[in-house]
Amino acid sequence: MESYPQPARALVAQMAEAAAADPARAVALQGAPGCNSHRAALEYDPGCQPLPCFAFEDALDALKDGRADRAIIPIENSQHGRVADIHFLLPESGLSIVGEHFMEIHHALMALGQGPFTGAYSHPQALGQSRHFLRERNMVPLSYADTAGAAAYVKERGDTGVAAIAPALAAELYGLDIVANNVEDAADNMTRFVILAREPLAPAALAGGPAMTTFIFEVHNRAAALYKALGGFATNAVNMTKLESYQVGASFAMTTFYADIEGAPGDPRIDRAMEELAFHCKYVRRLGTYPQARARG
Repeated sequence: MESYPQPARALVAQMAEAAAADPARAVALQGAPGCNSHRAALEYDPGCQPLPCFAFEDALDALKDGRADRAIIPIENSQHGRVADIHFLLPESGLSIVGEHFMEIHHALMALGQGPFTGAYSHPQALGQSRHFLRERNMVPLSYADTAGAAAYVKERGDTGVAAIAPALAAELYGLDIVANNVEDAADNMTRFVILAREPLAPAALAGGPAMTTFIFEVHNRAAALYKALGGFATNAVNMTKLESYQVGASFAMTTFYADIEGAPGDPRIDRAMEELAFHCKYVRRLGTYPQARARG
């Protein structure tokens, strides 16, 4: 808790106490009260008890330790790409994806007073999503662990020459003035969150509705291995909505892929495609199958 700026600590303590009293309703999240993950948790489950954690690893640990029943983690933004290194964090955590949530992201510039400002603190994602706004005003982007934490830090510093970029809720919680609303560079700014749990969803929980399956895999290091591995999704008419590569280790010879597909195991098309994938891979690890939150065109 000492990692948070002082203005946030009382709120963190209050929310942690409420979560501890009812862990079955607790949802762990990364960031200070008022951050986008806090908003997303309340949108996804208005009756939950949000449990703020300083780092993504802390949020996953809270879930693994039973201090929370679920965790909500942002994984990608429509404007600025990947958010959390879920590719690395989730496989080693032993947790499962049980849901997804999409939330429109709107940032506000907030401060003690109306400026002028030499710089603005925020999470690197929010700074990237507002880079044109900052550049046009000659404001230096200053990285902080999360958006609402940046607002609390500006309040703690008491410096009227710097601002924060955060959800409007953070200004209300930490007593800052909103200087400008909707400072994001794109009007259709959207972040996708995943909901994690200790156990995967039972197939019956999907109730035959639209589903997503997320998995990671590593192909054999030989010519056309990826082409052949993915062929089964094409021949079985399985829609792959995401494919992303990342390196494991320092050799740059071991590429792991992270993928999302529409559908669930038990569907013959999915089972055939996954079987063909496994034939061409060193390993395939499913991270979760869960209800699809929105249609993908």
